[in-house]
Amino acid sequence: MRLRLLPALALALLAAGPARAEPEPFRVDGLPRGEALSIRAEPDAAAEIVGEIPAGRRLLGFGCTNDTPSRTTWCRVKFGRSVGWARRRYLAPE
Repeated sequence: MRLRLLPALALALLAAGPARAEPEPFRVDGLPRGEALSIRAEPDAAAEIVGEIPAGRRLLGFGCTNDTPSRTTWCRVKFGRSVGWARRRYLAPE
């Protein structure tokens, strides 16, 4: 019985496609003029700020989650030397 499941499992994995390993480019959008988007140490508005991204600037995203206490969506980002979490609502795909 196990031997019959292996080909089905392999086929299902192939159909799912390759895992996304490439970072995704974003641009900071939707902030008031002159404001900057905070990069936080954790996906939480109360977490320590580890960097800021000016409106309109480009950055790299490495996946998003809404599995947070506030149920808001946060993305893992990198801007310059700063790596942390930013609110998804302010990130526009490039």
